[in-house]
Amino acid sequence: MTLHVQHHISDELLLDYATGNLAEGWSIAVATHLALCPTCRDRLSFMEHTGGQLLEAAEEAETVATPADSWAAMKAKLSAASSKSYAAEPVAAPADIPVLPEPLRSYLGGDVEGLKWKALGRGAYHIPIKTGDSESQVRLLKIPAGKPVPEHSHGGRELTLVLKGAFTDGATVFKRGDIEEADETLTHQPVATPDEDCICLAVTDAPLKFKSLLVRLVQPVLGI
Repeated sequence: MTLHVQHHISDELLLDYATGNLAEGWSIAVATHLALCPTCRDRLSFMEHTGGQLLEAAEEAETVATPADSWAAMKAKLSAASSKSYAAEPVAAPADIPVLPEPLRSYLGGDVEGLKWKALGRGAYHIPIKTGDSESQVRLLKIPAGKPVPEHSHGGRELTLVLKGAFTDGATVFKRGDIEEADETLTHQPVATPDEDCICLAVTDAPLKFKSLLVRLVQPVLGI
């Protein structure tokens, strides 16, 4: 069997990961997506190779530039080259990877069968994941089949990586391996598809902004 990853990491996020400029929480999401997505692994390899060539060329030419200027120029060239070289098309990948691939599985101490979920209400569950990163909050979410997440917007960035099942966000479907990037401009209400519960990895850097007064009242207790 195969899975088909259709929604990939943005060039900007992947470039930051390649250069070690991502905090731990974001890096967990990117690395876990890479374990499921051969397209993005190829993109990462391409970026690293191209970045090495650009650095070598700059050293040979003894280019005089500040580190910030050099990085900005390199980032622009890599992003342009990457977007031209790889189309966002479905790519088959082995489907026998565990539900929680590495490195995520090590953070949780095993795969989904042995996890101890904490109730969020309305049949939803979560598991906060501890990191050494004070910039982001990381958690595993389990949303009941056919049920929506409370409508919300964002105080910052949110990454949602599907590990099992699927969810819809408007007309778009996100399945296993797909990653959704959201920011302050997006208000949405993802809904788990009716065939099975949806398990996702979610990373945020600010509390969500829920429309429901009831959810806002319990938000400090839930820590979301």
